[in-house]
Amino acid sequence: MSLRKCACIDTLYTELPWKERFQAAKEDGFAAVEFWDWRDKDLKDTKEAAESAEILISGFNGDADYSLVDPEHREKYLEELKKSIEAAKKVGAFSLTIHSNALGEGGVVVDHYEELSDTVKICCMYDGLLACARLAEQENINLNLEALNISVDHVGNFLSTTRMGAEICRLIASPRLKILYDVYHMQINEGNLCDTISAYADQMGHIHVADVPGRHEPGTGEIQYKKVLRHLESCGYKGLVGYELFPLTDTKSAVKAIMEEC
Repeated sequence: MSLRKCACIDTLYTELPWKERFQAAKEDGFAAVEFWDWRDKDLKDTKEAAESAEILISGFNGDADYSLVDPEHREKYLEELKKSIEAAKKVGAFSLTIHSNALGEGGVVVDHYEELSDTVKICCMYDGLLACARLAEQENINLNLEALNISVDHVGNFLSTTRMGAEICRLIASPRLKILYDVYHMQINEGNLCDTISAYADQMGHIHVADVPGRHEPGTGEIQYKKVLRHLESCGYKGLVGYELFPLTDTKSAVKAIMEEC
């Protein structure tokens, strides 16, 4: 397979100091790295480490304490996105991951918005994404909208299906707005991985990989990743595949499985 691999260095190489993770990922064969929040990182050190290792920074999370589904959060959400875009430019990242709901410590959904109807949530999210897409087009950066599982890691998250995210992106029709298809999350929420990829591969801007259950490396769970990734490639996907997973034992063993299984 020719799909390029991207290491999430907030979950892999955590035994190393931050700046050493870039070189380690490069030496192991990854084409790029990604991470979660930029606000707790030294951006100057991060850029220097990536440039020294000659490895790409794919991106990081673009949102923070505000939600796309909250009508009162629109302007604050966009302001935070603008800050993230500036951070991305500083380190040379070309994409940002965005979500329907604000996520707190450990990925816990901050507010389930049970008082809001699904109609309000989806209309608000659509309008918010339209504004995000316009901003992304102006700033020449890619946005990837991620659906999350709602039974194991992110109870209460509104965007939980590939179909909803992909169809919103199709309606908005911006070359700068796609979905992040997280195979781990979607195996838990909906299964039917290959048929889903066939239906929505054209809307996929980034891929996340981890096995189910446990969120460990491929080969530790129930997903046939060789089949899934070959199918993804056959459907025309040419972007990065990000390994956002927690090693079952250690990074060395996880990377070995990644390179052998995928």
